[in-house]
Amino acid sequence: MRIVHVSDCFAPRTGGIETQVGDLARHQVAAGHEVHVLTATLGEGGERGGVVDVEGGVHVHRVGARLPFDLPVNPVAGPRLLRSALRDVRPDAVHVHAGVLSPFAFDGVRVATALHLPTAITWHCMLDGTLGVGRQVVRRTRWRHVPAALSAVSGAAATRVRDLFGTRVDVVPNGIDVAAWAPPPGAAASWTSGTPQAPLHLVATMRLAPRKRAVPLVDVVAAAAARLPAGALRLTLVGDGPARDAVRARVASAGLRDVVDLRGRLPRDAVRAAYADADVFLASARLEAFGIAALEARTAGLAVLAHAGTGVGEFVTDGVDGYLVADDAEMSDAIVRLAADRDLLARLRRHAAAVPPPFDWAHVLAAADAQYARARTLVVR
Repeated sequence: MRIVHVSDCFAPRTGGIETQVGDLARHQVAAGHEVHVLTATLGEGGERGGVVDVEGGVHVHRVGARLPFDLPVNPVAGPRLLRSALRDVRPDAVHVHAGVLSPFAFDGVRVATALHLPTAITWHCMLDGTLGVGRQVVRRTRWRHVPAALSAVSGAAATRVRDLFGTRVDVVPNGIDVAAWAPPPGAAASWTSGTPQAPLHLVATMRLAPRKRAVPLVDVVAAAAARLPAGALRLTLVGDGPARDAVRARVASAGLRDVVDLRGRLPRDAVRAAYADADVFLASARLEAFGIAALEARTAGLAVLAHAGTGVGEFVTDGVDGYLVADDAEMSDAIVRLAADRDLLARLRRHAAAVPPPFDWAHVLAAADAQYARARTLVVR
């Protein structure tokens, strides 16, 4: 099959959509497909205007333009370049990856459907706060009857898309290499029960940005630390982003310099090593469409604390391998509980390690293939 992915953002940017689109494309190549990515993100050397690179077997078409702040859009030439690339490639399926604001991806939908190509759209976001305006746009434009297979990365995200379009919306989840993240055999034997002998090691991996709520995460840990003996907690915070300085300032003002270790952005092997030394993963975002980092941590055998109603609920069961909390106060309560009750912590972690989540790449590829088949039935000639 010849597959084209359309995404505003792609490598060398590092983020959730970029990582997932890249991984999905590479696994599809490994499965024997010819795969192209059309993106508005410039290459490492500023490649743009339709330049094509082959990266890991994936044909990456750089369709963006040089703009201030490296914005991944091409409002002038984007549609023309998209049309030209799709006509040249002649794909069997076009897979568009959308966020709340994805002008390049939405151009891809318009061009692909106008060319009568089978088109699937996956939302990687929660649409909270946009549904009112979004419904008006859908009702008054061609989006009302868009001939595309609609999906989202989780059931929670799919509910919002379904509310927007009033039609069928499936789930194409994010994926990971489950075996690579699983703890080594026998590791659970070292997860001690009984009286706490060492600090509870918390870890969080995120882009340090307001939407991910990195600063409120520090407040959650500070509230828990205030209720525990000195030295009962430590937090490893992995990631970087625009809120980095604000996070450092809050750590200092909360008196947590001896508790919080700010590690910056780490490669995957280093993240795996951090998880091997941790007990609990904290997912502080309230608008988490899926939660790749939380999935990796849960697969590694960490107890996961996340907010209820997010995509993390796809792979964490409240009270079984973590807790899905109502608010930040409940997250602090859960940290205090697990710091004091190591029998409970060991039980949650052992369940997480013993029951791998069903989000390996074979599962994701099958879900994507189902959307491509559905898209073929929706093509309007």
